[in-house]
Amino acid sequence: MKSVTIIGAGLAGSEAAWQLAERGVAVRLMEMRPHVTTPAHETAHFAELVCSNSLGSDLESTAGGLLKRELELLNSLIIQTAKKSRVPAGGALAVDRGLFSEAVTRAVMEHPNVELVREECTEIPDGVVIIASGPLTSSALTSALQDLTGSKNLYFFDAAAPIVLGESIRYDEGFWAARYDKGTADYFNCPLTKEEYKEFVQALIKGEEAPLHEGDLGEDDLTVFEGCMPIEVMAKRGEDALRYGPFRPVGLIGPDGRRPYAVLQLRLENTEASLLNLVGCQTRLKWGEQKRVFQMIPALRDAEFVRYGVMHRNTFINSPRVLNASFQVQDDNRLFVAGQITGVEGYVESAASGLLAGINAARFVHGQEPLVLPRETMLGSLAHYIASADPTHFQPMNANFGILPTLDPPVRGKQERKLAYSQRALQTLRSFLSDL
Repeated sequence: MKSVTIIGAGLAGSEAAWQLAERGVAVRLMEMRPHVTTPAHETAHFAELVCSNSLGSDLESTAGGLLKRELELLNSLIIQTAKKSRVPAGGALAVDRGLFSEAVTRAVMEHPNVELVREECTEIPDGVVIIASGPLTSSALTSALQDLTGSKNLYFFDAAAPIVLGESIRYDEGFWAARYDKGTADYFNCPLTKEEYKEFVQALIKGEEAPLHEGDLGEDDLTVFEGCMPIEVMAKRGEDALRYGPFRPVGLIGPDGRRPYAVLQLRLENTEASLLNLVGCQTRLKWGEQKRVFQMIPALRDAEFVRYGVMHRNTFINSPRVLNASFQVQDDNRLFVAGQITGVEGYVESAASGLLAGINAARFVHGQEPLVLPRETMLGSLAHYIASADPTHFQPMNANFGILPTLDPPVRGKQERKLAYSQRALQTLRSFLSDL
């Protein structure tokens, strides 16, 4: 029987192991816990949820709910187990953490095609391998990943600015332009008057920050890595600090022929302009505070956030430079990478990447072409983003409707549009699977 080694038994590794085993492939699953622990994990069980016990919305009209429906169609172990161990949580899929991780562990370990190896993996093994070691990858394996990907393509922190949905921006409150008109007008500029800017700065300074957790970036890290400075910390250095930093207006002239007092620039996250990034706005503010403060900017009053700013330790690779949409390493097709280390954000997204990596590793050992899902599906677009985003500004991403191709013809109404995205995705996936 052909075999595959999987490094890590988190959500991605467990899902990948199940998909491979179910396809008649022998799995050698390596998990370093409990012999080597991490700052976040408490047990030796697989798929341990270390933060919230919620896997997000289960409603089909949401991006997270759509991804769950797709994973159900693809026979996901993680989603099946979550449904069996769920606890009441309204429209969200929340689970009893202990029951959930114990059930995943039992299902994987009892599969006759899975062999568990409880030891730390310090180098990448020979043969077909799925690396699903997670954001808390051990130092020895991190060194091996640096050799594999190139040290410049491996990050040890997640200092990401918020991302908003393009259709929620008030475009009449700003203008498209590049600084000093260099290149094409690819930035949307959100101007602020002196009064608006001062109010925004005060709100930033007074905003409530998320508490630090063990392993997060500390003040010493931020002092060393100046480019990682939270915007609220920068604002405390003086009223004009932002105007000489990310909000500087120099080189920008508004439609009225005058230079604004201050400007927040939004950068395109994709070619469709459906997602835009708040340039230079990495932040530790709580998510509710981020929404409140950034919506004080006139062009963002109705902004819908698909990702909030985060700042914490998080090992991940620059996937567009390293991976294909099949989650295979570009320069070595026997290697696959899955989970948060690829730059997917969230429990279900991690499991989804493991599912696709597992399916494709099985296809690889059976001599078949990799499975690349249609862009119209949430998982297909997530894989496309991981492989095709701008590598110079790559940030981890969770499931959201902004990464999907636009509807043709367009659909009016926010809820109606979201349902139309979901219906198109599920219909496309069912058709795609029936043709296989």
